[in-house]
Amino acid sequence: MNGNLTFNDVMRGSSFSDWFADQLSNFTPLNVAIALLVALAAGAIIAMVYKKTYRGVLYSPSFTLTLILLCLVTTPVVMCIGSNVALSMGMVGALSIVRFRTAVKDPLDTAYMFWAITMGILVGSNAYVIAVVALLGISVIMLAISYLRLRKPNGYLLVLHYEEDAQTDIENTLKRNVRFYRMRSKTVTRSGAEMTVEIRLDHRVNIVTDMLDINGVYDATLVSCQTEAGA
Repeated sequence: MNGNLTFNDVMRGSSFSDWFADQLSNFTPLNVAIALLVALAAGAIIAMVYKKTYRGVLYSPSFTLTLILLCLVTTPVVMCIGSNVALSMGMVGALSIVRFRTAVKDPLDTAYMFWAITMGILVGSNAYVIAVVALLGISVIMLAISYLRLRKPNGYLLVLHYEEDAQTDIENTLKRNVRFYRMRSKTVTRSGAEMTVEIRLDHRVNIVTDMLDINGVYDATLVSCQTEAGA
């Protein structure tokens, strides 16, 4: 059969039947539906892992939906390309002119996007075994890394306003209750002193209350060191 059919050739009865039969010989609706369902399941698992391991301040539900869509969109594209070299080069050229206007604040989000695209490529190329192994393996690794990060002390900035005479008591309290601390800045004025200390703190330690119990400490403020990306 001639693969270079024009629109008029396709609209003729026999040519259209041959063209339609040729399409179904490559991809059946059942194959496409199965691939999309597998891609949907893979995207949903990636989205759940992302939500479980997210440690930033502003969680974006639209980004998790984007991960699912990346799997779903990439799968039929790879199925369509197949072994067609010319179509593959055309797809690369089309992707080269795409510009993403939304800034990715965390490099880890970019890694999740590549993960979703990779799963779409594997599913679209019918490499289901590799897709399942990669999906489960990466999911376990990411969950394990997130668990280890949760067990580490959290970073905070402790801002104190106090009388200069309370400096020794503040340092003794930090040594007793904090695993790690380092002075970031100190300002002394006629009305008192201000000090900013970087600390690694366990949630069970109420360092603010301990500081206010010190005679000469006016106020204490605890600020998380996390950014929007969760760093």
